[in-house]
Amino acid sequence: MNVRAIFIDMDGTLLKASNNISCRNMEAIYRLINQGVTVFLATGRHYEVTAPYHKEIGLQTPMICLNGAAIHDGQTGKAMQMQTVRVDEARFHQLTAENPFNVIVHTANGLYCKETNEEIEYWTKVGQIPPRYIGDLRQANYQDVLKYSVLTGAPSPKFSALFKKEAEVIDWNNGFELLAPNVSKWSAIKSLLRAYRISPKEAVAIGDGPNDIEMLRHIGTGVAMGNASEEVKTAADFVTGHHEKDGLAEFIERYLHKAYVV
Repeated sequence: MNVRAIFIDMDGTLLKASNNISCRNMEAIYRLINQGVTVFLATGRHYEVTAPYHKEIGLQTPMICLNGAAIHDGQTGKAMQMQTVRVDEARFHQLTAENPFNVIVHTANGLYCKETNEEIEYWTKVGQIPPRYIGDLRQANYQDVLKYSVLTGAPSPKFSALFKKEAEVIDWNNGFELLAPNVSKWSAIKSLLRAYRISPKEAVAIGDGPNDIEMLRHIGTGVAMGNASEEVKTAADFVTGHHEKDGLAEFIERYLHKAYVV
């Protein structure tokens, strides 16, 4: 397998449920880097809670954040590319205010949310930056939205379908996300592959969520984690082990390390 680049999802792929990178995953990535493979992170997280892990691994490459809505320079953290999404705010907030949904609005200037939760508290701890606003989002003054997250607590295709004409929709088991039309991790990957002059056929992507389907389907080699849904696995060329059992390292060791002489 002639691979020059790999794009790695974070939650459910690189990280265990404890939000830690295992020694085995770290060693597998180090060996790839030493073999000359360019390693990128491609995540739904915002920059502040991606950068500490990027630094821990020792990467210098750009970071794909917020499902491709933002690409950040790997050394300065400066946004290299941002894709903002516009929806009918009045209709959006009427819908989300009338239902017991939590809403997280990721903007170019920070995070706004209807209410805090365990995940936001973790983000605040890791990223060292609290939400800019918590409360009724109809009263919040924000702009340059990169991603809306609506946490409904269950699959909500009936609600997410209301926004398909104005945004890219990603449906999750506990809600949905809205991005600018045609924005995805894959759209960001294509941009970076062009910049690095790497063919998609020479690249691997690995992930576990519905936000990974586009990149797994279109890249040269798509790898789904063992903990992924059947829909995600169907989009991939390979299925590796569970993220709690170092499925990332398992694939790298089996298929990528053998291709190079160290």
